[in-house]
Amino acid sequence: MQEVSTQIQPHLEVAFSDRPSQIVAIGELPFLIGRGTESGNHLPIDDKRISRKCAAISRGPTGFRIEDRGQLNGIFVNGEQTPGKTLADGDRIRLGADDGCQLVFRLRPAVQTQEHAETKLRSLLGSWGGDSATELKGLKLLLEATQLLHSQLPLEAVLSTMLDHAIAITHADRGMLLEPDASGVLLVRVARGKNGDSLPPEKMNPSRSVLGRAMELETAVVNEDLNLADLNVQTAQSVMLQLLRSAVVIPLYGSLHGPGGSSGEVPRRQLLGAVYLDSKRTATFSVLDRQILDALGSQAASILDNARLMERERERQRFEQELSIAREIQQALVPQGMRDYPHLAMTGIHRPCHEVGGDYFDVFPMPDGRTAVLIADVAGKGLGAALLTTMLQGALSGMTLGVDPVTVFSHLNQFLCGRASVGRYATMFFGLLDADGVLEFVRAGHPSPLLLRRGEVSELYTGGSFPIGLIDQATFASASIQLEPEDTLLLYSDGVTEAEDVGMDLFGDARLKEALGQCQDPSLGAVQAQILGAVEKFTEGASQSDDITILVVRYRRGVNGNGMSAEAVAARP
Repeated sequence: MQEVSTQIQPHLEVAFSDRPSQIVAIGELPFLIGRGTESGNHLPIDDKRISRKCAAISRGPTGFRIEDRGQLNGIFVNGEQTPGKTLADGDRIRLGADDGCQLVFRLRPAVQTQEHAETKLRSLLGSWGGDSATELKGLKLLLEATQLLHSQLPLEAVLSTMLDHAIAITHADRGMLLEPDASGVLLVRVARGKNGDSLPPEKMNPSRSVLGRAMELETAVVNEDLNLADLNVQTAQSVMLQLLRSAVVIPLYGSLHGPGGSSGEVPRRQLLGAVYLDSKRTATFSVLDRQILDALGSQAASILDNARLMERERERQRFEQELSIAREIQQALVPQGMRDYPHLAMTGIHRPCHEVGGDYFDVFPMPDGRTAVLIADVAGKGLGAALLTTMLQGALSGMTLGVDPVTVFSHLNQFLCGRASVGRYATMFFGLLDADGVLEFVRAGHPSPLLLRRGEVSELYTGGSFPIGLIDQATFASASIQLEPEDTLLLYSDGVTEAEDVGMDLFGDARLKEALGQCQDPSLGAVQAQILGAVEKFTEGASQSDDITILVVRYRRGVNGNGMSAEAVAARP
């Protein structure tokens, strides 16, 4: 067998989900990994999830390489299954489909690493007195703890190891890591015994008196003999019932929070948790012991702070991913590449203020030959409005079954009003246009579409109406209007007229009518571009504050034998 160069000294950080982690040096090659020692395994793992002949690490032409030797469900390197792969420093190895045991491959010059760690730790601890044997023991413990604290092992394994080292330094009977819940109460997250065994956190009863004292002072509290502590601590129920004689609490604080500088207010440190150790024996702690505990607490606080930051970052990324998926779904529900119908042409655009929005429009054929056009605006913005928008879109699509629009509006109104906790309502306009130009429509609090006829702009209707979901006594009725050939309807959401400039002035109805009336190019795309251009010019320099939705519809009469209008035939290549 080959021996590994002492200058390289690769090793594995072995992390278990249910037991203490360990560091194993890679000596002879090939380095065999598997369950038990029967197969000559250099890293025997007592776990039924691991095959007897699991994997082997050997040296290849490009470096150290791991190979699958028969592990059930295979081996994974950095999350990807592989029969064999050259390893790089920091690669994470999972054995099988279960993540109960993970290995981290490390490839560093050991002497350099030790010297760097020792230099760093001496800067943390400063100079201390004491005999060299005590100093060496404390330094060794802290070196091991610090190396693991800054490894890429799972957080639970790191915290368990940190407690094991703290127990070893203090000779405590047990150690706990506590973290505050949402209300600030410290709860036990990890608990360890003096033999390196895991203890059930829910059954731990740390002394709240000692904890409270440390939180009050915002510094470590060391009680070498609780009989000599103040009366409140001596008579505390947990101290008396558990016969506790000594206890150590190290509060863990993160970054400074709150105002500072010229405000005069002192910045507040964020409490991340506390390390708690106790024993049924009195204890004696040297100056070195206390320095090591302080350094260990500082390192643990740093790890917890970084873990929280990473968790928040993961949450942010997950939320952004979910928003991106929601946006893709919502955009897919908006008509894409809308086709022309025999008696009308249309174009539309939806620009949400955020990733997703509460506006939408739709165009679809009805069983009686008419074409439905609708636009809706749910109160509010963001994900909540988008959810209700999707629900309304699904409900309104049921009109293709021939249900009376007024009945549908009334049903939706009762549905939303009956669920007041939703706290949302929606304005809508729904129209049905037939081949003869008769437009039957139902409105629910939505701004009137604008009608462009022979260069003149007018409103389709005046007067108010109730949105859907606002008042359960609201009633809805249909009305109709006769369109003429080439009449153009502009349907829009209030995000158009309520668009703000840098001075917080609104674009308004008058500017919208003026922009529509100034359209020289008769094409629908030009009409849409004219409106959007006018809004963008007005709001230049200001951010979009509401969803903007536009639907432009033009009535065309007269079709040929193929069911196409003369305008559509002329436009064909």
